[in-house]
Amino acid sequence: MCFGSSKDKDIFDAEGPRPSYNQPQQPSYSSPPKASVPPAAAPSYQMPLQQQQQQRQNQHQQASELSAPPPVELSADNDFAPPPGPPPSHARPSSNRGDVSSVGLPPGPPPSFQSNNPFRSNNDEFAPPPGPPPSHRQQDNDFAPPPGPPPAHRNGADDLAPPPGPPPSHRDGADDFAPPPGPPPSKRQDDYTQPPPGPPPSHGEKSSKPEHDWQSVVPDTSLFPPPPSFFSGFERSPASNATEAEAEHGEQWCRDHPLSAPIQLDHHAIEALNTHNIRLMEPTTGFRGSLKWQAPGVWSAKTDSQSLDNCIIGYPPMYSVTQHSPLASPSGRKTIYYEVLIRNDHKHGDVCLALGYTALPYPSFRMPGWHRGSLAVHGDDGHKFINDRWGGKTFTDPFRRGETYGIGMTFTANNGRIEVDIFFTRQGRETGRWNLHEEGDSEEDLPVTGLEGFHDLSCAIGTYTGVEFDIIFDPNRWLHRPAGY
Repeated sequence: MCFGSSKDKDIFDAEGPRPSYNQPQQPSYSSPPKASVPPAAAPSYQMPLQQQQQQRQNQHQQASELSAPPPVELSADNDFAPPPGPPPSHARPSSNRGDVSSVGLPPGPPPSFQSNNPFRSNNDEFAPPPGPPPSHRQQDNDFAPPPGPPPAHRNGADDLAPPPGPPPSHRDGADDFAPPPGPPPSKRQDDYTQPPPGPPPSHGEKSSKPEHDWQSVVPDTSLFPPPPSFFSGFERSPASNATEAEAEHGEQWCRDHPLSAPIQLDHHAIEALNTHNIRLMEPTTGFRGSLKWQAPGVWSAKTDSQSLDNCIIGYPPMYSVTQHSPLASPSGRKTIYYEVLIRNDHKHGDVCLALGYTALPYPSFRMPGWHRGSLAVHGDDGHKFINDRWGGKTFTDPFRRGETYGIGMTFTANNGRIEVDIFFTRQGRETGRWNLHEEGDSEEDLPVTGLEGFHDLSCAIGTYTGVEFDIIFDPNRWLHRPAGY
C-alpha cells in the first residue's frame, strides 16, 4: 500500500546527514532562501541543465536538514544502531500539513490485525451488535417457548385437561350408564315376563277339562318324504338325447290322443292280473328286435344296434282304477312292481334301457317319462323323468349289464286323496324313493296328471340301440319283495 506523493518519495530517498564520530554538532537552522522575482525589465536567462539539477539537489538537502531531528551522540559500540524514535512507518501524524511526517499510517491496528472476538468493544462495521447473542437474550423471541409452565404442568384450566372431579366410573351420584334404581327386572315381583307363581298347570291338580291333543293335529315330520333335489334338472342328458323334432312329434301325438278314462276290465283281463300274466305289446314304429313269452309272468326281449327309441307297454294295466283304487279298497293301499334282468351280452357302452309306468295311450316311438302321464328311470344316465322331455333329474347310478333292477308304485288313501310314492331297487335292495307330489320347480316341472291314481297305469319299458333283457312279473322270481305285497 502506498502513502504520500512523489515529492515525499524524493524526500525519503534523499541521503540524510551523517553523525560526527568525535563531537556532536549543533544543527544550524536558517530560513529557506526566498525566491526573488526578477524585474520585468530583466532579461530572461536560461540556466544550463546541469546547474538546474545541482540547484534542485541543494534545495532537497536543505529541506532534509530542517526536518531531521538533532544528532545523537554515538559511541564506537553503536555505529550501526538505528536512529532514535519510531521508524517512519510508526510515526504519529503531524498537524502541520507542510511536515513530511504527515504521511504516517492511520491510527489503530491495520484491518488485517483486527480482532474477530464478537465481544470486542470497538466500533467496526464487522463487529457483532451490542448485547448478548440471541440465544442468551432474556426478552421475548419468535422461537422461544411461551412464558409459564408447559400445558402438562399447568394448574389452571386447559383444553386438553380432564374435567374437574372424579371420572364417571368413580362418581357417587347418578350417571348416564348407571343402572336404574331398584332391583333388576329378573328380581321384580311385578314383572309380566316372569311365570306366574306356583307350579305349571301340567304339574298341578288334574282338571276336569280335557287337554288338547296336539299330536293328532301336527303330523310327524319324520314320516315325510325326503326333500327334493333343487336345481337338479338337466337341459340335456349327458348320455344320449333325441332330436327336438322327435320331441315335438311326441307332444303333437299326445295332443291328438288325450288320456283315456279308466276302463272296465273283463274277466280275462282280471284273471291275467291275478296270475301276473301280463301281455307285452310290440312297438309298431322303429322297433328292431324281438319279444318272446317264456312263461306266465316272464318275457325275454332283444334289440339290435339300429333300433330307435321305443316304448314296450303291457296289458292289462297293472294299476286299474276300477280294481285297485285305494279310495274304494278296504285296505286303502295298492302296490305294483316288476323287475328287469339285464343280460350280460359282453357289449360295451351305455345300457339304453328305461323302467317305468305310463297312462294310456302313450306314443310307442318315445321313451317312457318324456311325455304326459308317464315316469321312468333311465339306465344310460341314472336320471328320473316325470313328464320331462329334456335331461331329467339326478336319481341313481347308470345301469350295468348282469344286474337286476325293479320299479314300483304305492297308492295310499289319505283323507279322500291318494298319496303316490315311487321306489326303485337294485339287485333286490331299495336304493331310491320319491313322492309324486314332492315340491318341484314350478317353472320347469310339468304336471303329473295321469299318475295320481285316477287313471289306469301300465308298465312301460323303453329301449334304444342293442340290449338284451328279461321282464319278470312273477313275484316268485323277484329279488325284492315290496312291503304289503
